[in-house]
Amino acid sequence: MRLNWILISSLALLASTFACSDDDTISDSENITENLPDISGYPIVGTNQSTAFNNTTNISTPSSGDDFYGQNANYPGTTPQYVDNGDGTVTDMVTGLMWQNTLDHNSDGLINYDDKLTYAEILALASEVATGDYTDWRVPTIKEQYSLMMFSGRDISGYEGTSTEGLTPFINTDYFGFNYGDTDAGERLIDVQCASTNVSVGNTEIEMVFGVNFADGRIKGYGTTMMGQAKVFNYLMVRGNTTYGENNFSDNADGTISDLATDLMWMQDDSDEGMNWQNALAYAESFEFAGRSDWRLPSAKELQSIVDYSRSPQSSASAAINPIFNCTQITNEAGEVDYPFYWSGTTHATTGNDNNGGWGAYVAFGRAMGNESTILPDDQNPPTEGEQGPPPTDNIDSSSDSINWTDVHGAGAQRSDPKSGDPSEYSEGHGPQGDAVRILNYIRLVRDTK
Repeated sequence: MRLNWILISSLALLASTFACSDDDTISDSENITENLPDISGYPIVGTNQSTAFNNTTNISTPSSGDDFYGQNANYPGTTPQYVDNGDGTVTDMVTGLMWQNTLDHNSDGLINYDDKLTYAEILALASEVATGDYTDWRVPTIKEQYSLMMFSGRDISGYEGTSTEGLTPFINTDYFGFNYGDTDAGERLIDVQCASTNVSVGNTEIEMVFGVNFADGRIKGYGTTMMGQAKVFNYLMVRGNTTYGENNFSDNADGTISDLATDLMWMQDDSDEGMNWQNALAYAESFEFAGRSDWRLPSAKELQSIVDYSRSPQSSASAAINPIFNCTQITNEAGEVDYPFYWSGTTHATTGNDNNGGWGAYVAFGRAMGNESTILPDDQNPPTEGEQGPPPTDNIDSSSDSINWTDVHGAGAQRSDPKSGDPSEYSEGHGPQGDAVRILNYIRLVRDTK
C-alpha cells in the first residue's frame, strides 16, 4: 500500500487541528516518490499520558484549583497520529517523519539480540537501507527519536519477573514492532536502547551515544563499548522533515523566549530554587509574568525540545541549553559547579508496585550524576553473550568512602525522581548506576503561543 499525496495533505491539515484519530490508516496503490506530508519545523508530539497521578498513584483528573492540577494529563498536547503505509514504514502525521515500523531488522519474525548492531554498524548501514523502496533513510537524532516516546508506558526498572505479558512499553505497539530485551541471549528485559546520532560532548573518557529506551522510558548516554566489547543497540531509521528538532528562538525582551519552531514561549529565567513535584505544579499554576497567567509546567517532551546537545558543563562550561536562556548554577554531588535537573509535568509511571505514580520525569540540563561505585569492575562481572547495561549491584561496598559521583548519562538525559521525600535518603544514589536523586528540582515554565 502507498500513500496518496492528496490524502496525505488532507491528513496533515487535519493533524494541525488535532482532528485526526490515533488509528487513521490510508491505503492506495499509487507510488509517490516522497510520500511525506508537507510538514516542516518542530511540532511536539504529545506524550499520550491521559492518566493523572498524585505523589503515589493514579487519581481522577484534577480540575483547576485542585491539588496536582497542571500536570501532563491536564495539558495533553497534540495527539499522536500515525499512518501504517503497509510497506514496512509508518508516517507520523504530526512531525512529518517516516519511520521503519519494526525492530525486527533481519525479517525472521522475531525481535531479539540478532536484530541489534554496534553503533558503528548502524551508522554505516543507513545509506544501504531500502525499506519501502526509499533510499534516503538516516539514523535519527535524539530529538527525532524522542518524538516516538509515549508516556502511557510503564517503566520496568523495578520489575523482577521474566514474563513480558501485561507490560506496556513507551512506544505505540499498534504501529511499531517491539520486544523487550532478549533474556535467552543474556540480556535484561530492560535492554531496548535505541541509538541516535547524538554523541555526548560531556564525557571525554569514553564515547557515549544518546539513546531512547522504550522499555524504561528514558534518554541516557550509553557507552559504545562495554566491558571491553562493542555494545549493540536497537535502532529505527527515519526519513523526511530534515528540520525536525531545530529550534528557532526569539528573545521577546520581556524575560520570555519564543521558539518559533515549536510555537512555545518559555521563561528566560528558571525558578532559582528547587522544589518537589506537587509544589512545582502549584508554582506554575499561580505564576504570572509578562502580562500572562497561563504559564504551566512543560511536558517531558516539551522540556527536552530546548536541550542543546552540543553544549555541556564539561565542553562549554554551561548548561545544555542555548545561552539565550539563564540557568541557575548549583553545586552537584561531586562538589562541582553544575546546573539543575528540571521537573516536567509528566509522571514516569512504573510497573509492578502500588506506588506506580511516585516518580516524575525530569531533564538534566547539567551533568546526569550517578554513583559510579555502585557498578562492579569488569573482572567481577564477566559479560555473557549479549549482555548489555550496567552490571548488577550485589555485594557492593556501600560505605560513604566508596561513593564516586560522576556524569553517568550526560547533559540532556531524561530520567526520573521521586515526586516527594527526603533527598538524604538517597545519599548513595538509586538504581543500577546510582542515579543522583534530588527531588527538589528546578522549574522552567512554558506557555502555548497558538
